[in-house]
Amino acid sequence: MRLGDLRDLPPFLTVEEAAELLRLKKRTAYDLVARGEIPSVRLGRFIRIPAASVIRMARLGELEEGGAGPEKHNS
Repeated sequence: MRLGDLRDLPPFLTVEEAAELLRLKKRTAYDLVARGEIPSVRLGRFIRIPAASVIRMARLGELEEGGAGPEKHNS
């Protein structure tokens, strides 16, 4: 999925939907939510992830893959 397609997402996603968009295993996504590394909202027994958070994470991934992000220096 391209970033342009991400703009058409609903405001909140299920953990499964976010995992698919971020190309993560479902269990990994749940673990990241539990650790607070993926922002989430709990509505009763349901967990929802703001689409804006997924879009930011996808953009960061694109920067890292494309080499356009900040340089990393080995010390």
